[in-house]
Amino acid sequence: MTSLIRSYGDRSLRSLVDLDRGLVSREIYVNEDIYKMELEQVFTRAWLFIGHESQVPNPGDFVVSRMGEEEVILVRDRKSHLHVFLNTCRHRGMKVCRYDDGNTLVFTCPFHGWSYDTDGRLVGVPYYDAAYKGDMDKSEWGLPEVAQMSNYYGSIWATWDRSAPSFEDYLGPYADTVRRAFQSSDGEDNGVELFNPVYKWRIPCNWKFPGFSFDGDRAHAAMTHRSINVAAIGPQGDANGGSRAPIRAPFPYSDYEMTTPELGHGGHNAIYEQPGVAPYKDTWFTEPGVDDYFRETRERKREKYKDSYIVGETALIWPNVNIQPHRILLWHPHAPGVTESWRAYPIDRAAPQFVKDAQRRYMMRYGGPCGLTESDDMENWNYASAASVGTVAKRYPYNFIMGAGHAWTDDHAAPGMTLNYEVAEENQRSRLRRWLEFMEAGSWDDIYPVNPVSTARADATKAKSEA
Repeated sequence: MTSLIRSYGDRSLRSLVDLDRGLVSREIYVNEDIYKMELEQVFTRAWLFIGHESQVPNPGDFVVSRMGEEEVILVRDRKSHLHVFLNTCRHRGMKVCRYDDGNTLVFTCPFHGWSYDTDGRLVGVPYYDAAYKGDMDKSEWGLPEVAQMSNYYGSIWATWDRSAPSFEDYLGPYADTVRRAFQSSDGEDNGVELFNPVYKWRIPCNWKFPGFSFDGDRAHAAMTHRSINVAAIGPQGDANGGSRAPIRAPFPYSDYEMTTPELGHGGHNAIYEQPGVAPYKDTWFTEPGVDDYFRETRERKREKYKDSYIVGETALIWPNVNIQPHRILLWHPHAPGVTESWRAYPIDRAAPQFVKDAQRRYMMRYGGPCGLTESDDMENWNYASAASVGTVAKRYPYNFIMGAGHAWTDDHAAPGMTLNYEVAEENQRSRLRRWLEFMEAGSWDDIYPVNPVSTARADATKAKSEA
């Protein structure tokens, strides 16, 4: 299937994305027709991050999330089953929920009063007997529910496409990475909760600027974040040069850009040269008692993983969520030149309150529109976006050449992954390649199963994990 952009002289998308030469037209970041195609071709098909079960612990609890531009409701029904519904009344489309989170017995539309149970059933229609005469079957008019939902170690994901592969198959070699991101600091599965509320704001750039560069652009750090260490925003204060990151104990490893080109996922990750995890090194000099907690939990994690080689700690999961142990970054499309940026911060569910408070304060200094690190990033994307919309500017393609032609695979150390030098653009090229495949595909049959080589790598990864 070849997709044509009518507003761009009937040129095909493929003519705008030349990954063999590493050249990508700015048009795909600013063109309104392309943006509208993305909402249909990408965001109605892909598996998308919705939230975490800790946000809705009790029957009737709900939290509003997003899939593409559209609001959805994650809710736990009266029988404690989780659902994801489109936030729209089946009568005239009014939102049935206008709060970010809460607890309810029913969702009632404030327009005409149609009411829906927490399992999505239409249970109340004003004038049902008098006006409808019982002719309308209420069972056919429930809230629209996602085609598939997955509770993956506490994280909730969904897709509108019934033909999409299972979520674990969708993750491929990055399944273990996502699993570990929702472990507590001692390695317990589903051992975290999210701070509430989720941090939300809008930035004036296309969603692909942050979505395709985050965990895929290590080259920016030396220039963009030079001032952060001077500010000493990290938990250790001025120690260790004021680094924004926690102090790490010595442990033999090498950093790489890693990606699964066939699936679009990828991140900056380490291959460790010995099994296990590094011992804990004191970091929280400015927060008394916090190191004691993390030192104890690290010892339990070291025992659990003493015979395991760890690969992958961060990842962009295609198309728009970065999963990291200390934050979850969501890049929701809002308009061709607007991204609604969300941050969810996980913390050990069993941690004492003073540990949770310390982590929350650290993330406030680090992330979001007021956090020093991410403010630097936003400034880059916002100015780059503004400088890319001009008639003359769009004549000049972006350069994605760094590291092109120098990737390799290592199915022993990192099965299923493609590797490149730690400062490269392999991840961004993979994401753009997957974007082009989604945009041109007529259905999931055109983009999955992936080719036999990648399938074999995914099987090897799963076998290694189970071993």
